[in-house]
Amino acid sequence: QVQLVESGGGLVQAGGSLRLSCAASGRTFRAYSMGWFRQAPGKEREFVAAIVWSSGNIYYTYYADSVKGRFTISRDNAKNTVYLQMTSLKPEDTAVYYCAATTKTSATTITRAGGYDYWGQGTQVTVSS
Repeated sequence: QVQLVESGGGLVQAGGSLRLSCAASGRTFRAYSMGWFRQAPGKEREFVAAIVWSSGNIYYTYYADSVKGRFTISRDNAKNTVYLQMTSLKPEDTAVYYCAATTKTSATTITRAGGYDYWGQGTQVTVSS
């Protein structure tokens, strides 16, 4: 069982930055693939970014095209925490952002919400124009 708690959301002007954090419980955090998803009002939950363990200290990262070059996902296994650094924010980035965890590693699976087993409660990000 993994429990996830997001933090760091808030209100920011367009062009600004925010860093989201997701603290996870559990002793095997380093082996979990971690993802960030977001859901805007009236829209489906969509993939944002994921970080997948390969071997040793090697991780692979994946990004949605809409955030590539602006968002960066990272993790600190010593703190059981995954981060989403968001820069050059746009009003269309406004959404509730969710952290998720899974033991799966395939690129096809970890870019879909259905591929994840555990979810946080979400944190609101609002970008004003």
